[in-house]
Amino acid sequence: MSETGIIIGEDGKARCHWHGNLPDYLRYHDEEWGRPVTNDIRLFEKICLEGFQSGLSWLTILRKRENFRAAFAGFDFEKVARFDDHDIERCVADAGIIRHRGKIVSTINNAKRAIELRDEFGSLAHYFWSFEPGHNDRPKVVDRATLVANPTTPTSVLISKNLKKRGWTFVGPTTVYAFMQAMGLVNDHLEGCFCRTEVEAMRAVLVRP
Repeated sequence: MSETGIIIGEDGKARCHWHGNLPDYLRYHDEEWGRPVTNDIRLFEKICLEGFQSGLSWLTILRKRENFRAAFAGFDFEKVARFDDHDIERCVADAGIIRHRGKIVSTINNAKRAIELRDEFGSLAHYFWSFEPGHNDRPKVVDRATLVANPTTPTSVLISKNLKKRGWTFVGPTTVYAFMQAMGLVNDHLEGCFCRTEVEAMRAVLVRP
């Protein structure tokens, strides 16, 4: 890997380094990460999974994602909001997910808060995308050094504070920024990564909620 953080895959394509050429992680990098998402269920799923990821690697969560989806009703927040003590104990006993009681309870709480947010703003997508940073708020060059030096941004701090004020939990600024990167509110594919150009093209034609 060069200082830029770019590695060349077996297919000859230049990519961000962080997937390590692991097949499932590489597929996530190529097909999902950074591509703009405006679907409420996917947005809710991601911010919850980023909360579970705290203190762990995203690869750990990615490899358990289908189990999380099964445990949390596909992250349909209308359904998750109705989870009761039985559901909490079921999830705590589920070896297929991260059995952290606090994060499980947080997911149920956040589902209730998501309904409130949806009712106020019309959609989660409208709320989150309203915070999309402007061009002048973004670094001039997106390279490895820039991202390492900035695990949070003023925007992620602002969203985190606003969510916490609304009663959300496990939504710190670092968690929120990882969410922003993954859901395409910013394009943090590194300069030279083939996905960067593809994501920019998708963002250019995206109809913001």
